[in-house]
Amino acid sequence: MPELYQIAIILLGIVGFASLSHRLEGSILTLPMFFTAFGWLIGRGGAELVPMSAEHEIIHTIAEITLVLVLFSDASRICFGELTKSYTIPARMLLVGMPLTILLGTLLAHWVSPDKPWALALLLAAILTPTDAALGQTVVTSASVPPHLRQGINVESGLNDGLALPIVIITALLMARLSGVDVTGVPDNLFVFSLMQLTLGPLAGIVTGYVFAKTLDAAIDRKLITHVFQGVYFLCVAFLAFTLAELIGGNGFISAFVGGFVFGNVMRNSRNFISEFMEGEGQLLTILTFIIFGAVMVPIGFEHATWKTVVLAVGFLSVVRMLPIFLSLWGQGLSVYEKLFLGWFGPRGLASILFALLIVKRFPVPGTEELLACVVLTVTLSIVLHGVTAKPMSERFGHSQIEG
Repeated sequence: MPELYQIAIILLGIVGFASLSHRLEGSILTLPMFFTAFGWLIGRGGAELVPMSAEHEIIHTIAEITLVLVLFSDASRICFGELTKSYTIPARMLLVGMPLTILLGTLLAHWVSPDKPWALALLLAAILTPTDAALGQTVVTSASVPPHLRQGINVESGLNDGLALPIVIITALLMARLSGVDVTGVPDNLFVFSLMQLTLGPLAGIVTGYVFAKTLDAAIDRKLITHVFQGVYFLCVAFLAFTLAELIGGNGFISAFVGGFVFGNVMRNSRNFISEFMEGEGQLLTILTFIIFGAVMVPIGFEHATWKTVVLAVGFLSVVRMLPIFLSLWGQGLSVYEKLFLGWFGPRGLASILFALLIVKRFPVPGTEELLACVVLTVTLSIVLHGVTAKPMSERFGHSQIEG
């Protein structure tokens, strides 16, 4: 268990940021930037005041808890009705741009390391394809950015981590099997196991989301539940979706994503408590994840960094992301700048970090160090570059409107 002074250091960092949060809100210093740097300073990269390693069980526990909550909450806030009204841009980005990104990323990863298996290249591409709109928060909150672009980024960010997850899980299982690594709980028949993961997981999510959304509606209608406990209820349902899927042989993370989507769209009453919960308790988990990223993963990533990982990191943030998105939006009546804007603002963050930690714990496949290094460099560059460019690139829309 961490020493009390180590806990105090982490808490002081969070309190310090919270005290200046309003002033920092309009600056280029984002939450991910601050807490990644803070984690690095107090961890292995800096003073080593809080010694942690990637093998610590508590790190993986926090990562899994955060991933379940992020998947469930992101999906629950996507309104199917609104999505069907203005679905073209996010649909093209997800159904055309995302597969092309994974394909191009796989080709680049294999080209850089031709001696590595294709499965490892695909795994890396799947981990680094999901985006995190929080890294460029200004983009999705700025009134200067046209609403259809903001919604496109928001919807894509909310859905692509759940869509990438099955590819990550199945590819990791394949890599483990090809490498002869024994993965606990995985039977000899990989095809049957994968099929159960991909069918029973969503099934558990659908049932859990539907039943507990209806139950919560009934409790609210009869004034049986307080507003505060609606957030607690939401948290428990997220983990129930995960737990029930794991109990019946499905994938808990896929169940959490599907369950969140069903829960959010079946529920009739206001869902404001979801945003309130994620901006409070959920934000704390996000902060801890970025502290862990800075303290543990950044030093490991830099330690194993090579010219190959640098090329991959730059490639995934630029051509691997931007070219597929640009092509997917062809014929949508968007300007070149708008398409480049949507392509650039695909920050890599929380989902990629959590997927990487998940692989390290559950699927210790060969090449993990290089994979981690690539993920770390990509996310670190993304935290800085997308954080710094979000405000000026968003304001350009406002200048264009004034000039027009």
